[in-house]
Amino acid sequence: MCIRDRCRRIAAKTGAKVLVTDNVDEGVKDVDYVYTDVWVSMGEPIEKWGERIDLLKPYIVNMELLKKSGNEKVKFMHCLPSFHNKETKVGKQIFDKYQLDGVEATEDVFESKHSIVFDQAENRLHTIKAVMVATLGE
Repeated sequence: MCIRDRCRRIAAKTGAKVLVTDNVDEGVKDVDYVYTDVWVSMGEPIEKWGERIDLLKPYIVNMELLKKSGNEKVKFMHCLPSFHNKETKVGKQIFDKYQLDGVEATEDVFESKHSIVFDQAENRLHTIKAVMVATLGE
């Protein structure tokens, strides 16, 4: 069974909704959370960014996208690192080469009241510690 079918089966039991779409407006309507990740794996050369930017640029998480959710309390999540400005070496390279100040998310979203990225990172730390305790034994 494919993952999509499994998700739909679980959703039918729990009352959740599953939507698979590449339409941003449709995808964020009425959501509680918007989650993104870095677009290129760590260590990839800057040249790789061009093809990913071309492919994913319509999905940059900016304030306009969050407003399309229709939810004033929508939360933004990102597993970090995030290239949301040109204050990092990679962020500056991306800006210089592609004139993009913020890749997967913009600074105004990353630093907004909607952002819970640092809470998310802290929770991940505690989860990793719990897994280590559970698997290392006494």
